[in-house]
Amino acid sequence: MSEPAPTEATRADAWLWRARFFKTRTLASDFIEEGRIRLTRAGHENRVDKPARSLKVGDALVFALGGKLIAVKIESLGERRGNPKEARALYSKLDAA
Repeated sequence: MSEPAPTEATRADAWLWRARFFKTRTLASDFIEEGRIRLTRAGHENRVDKPARSLKVGDALVFALGGKLIAVKIESLGERRGNPKEARALYSKLDAA
């Protein structure tokens, strides 16, 4: 029996929740639907407009949260909402210049 193929993408709301930027997926979904997140993939910048929008390893996200500008690169998609240490392993911070 072969192992399942690794997940290549995940929903934007689920990733933001797993990375602990939001306490619930509902809060993440509402934030996304307000059009407050920018996604950069392969040099193209787009607005994340739907909670089901796929995110992939290597994507960069920029958004303002709690009065701070957050810019991160997705390093891992994660499989669950883990502790804060696991959540920090899902992304690396970028300079928000």
